[in-house]
Amino acid sequence: MPTLTSQPRRVPQDHPALPGHFPGNPVVPGVIILEQVLDAAGELGLAAPGRFPQVKFVAPLHPEAPFRVEIDEPGRRGSRAFRCVLDDGSATLLCAGQLDPEPPADPS
Repeated sequence: MPTLTSQPRRVPQDHPALPGHFPGNPVVPGVIILEQVLDAAGELGLAAPGRFPQVKFVAPLHPEAPFRVEIDEPGRRGSRAFRCVLDDGSATLLCAGQLDPEPPADPS
């Protein structure tokens, strides 16, 4: 199954979500990583997903660390598996989950 891969991404050291998120050892919050997944999906030409029904964070992402988003082709129900991995030669898995398509608009 083909996989789409984003360009390397980074969350800057001065991102407004970082202060207070573990002073002395800043870690990028999961919601910021998921924003990066959405941005990467758009850059890869995919329609915006409707929701993330499943996400597992496996390793911390530190500010300025390069990472990439990998998104698989859709399965039978239209869901796409995704992964975020460090882009530093280690390919350490940061998180993995599912992207569900946007539900159809309510015709009423």
